[in-house]
Amino acid sequence: MSNEKFQTCIEACLACAVECEQCATACLNEQDVSKMAKCILIDRDCADICFTTAKLLARDSQHGQHLMAECAEVCEACAAECDKHAHMEHCKVCAEACRACAEECRSMAGPVKM
Repeated sequence: MSNEKFQTCIEACLACAVECEQCATACLNEQDVSKMAKCILIDRDCADICFTTAKLLARDSQHGQHLMAECAEVCEACAAECDKHAHMEHCKVCAEACRACAEECRSMAGPVKM
């Protein structure tokens, strides 16, 4: 299978996407949802790019490598936002998954070829 070289990145992306979706849902259930709006938005963006990155890598798309760099950037932004709410367990767990995904994507992305 040609995508085996990306397997750890695919797994990190999928794990991150799931944590982001769970975090966004938990944020929606907080007492003051308006204070969580930015977190919810970045959670959703992060989940989307992580799922998309995993799909492109799984199919060995020529665009997967480029997307890993973008995914890392969004994951880092999401982790930074969730760190602002680290007193909430769901944000703490999400930030950890985002940092792990960003690290994995950056380590595998290498120089982007277009």
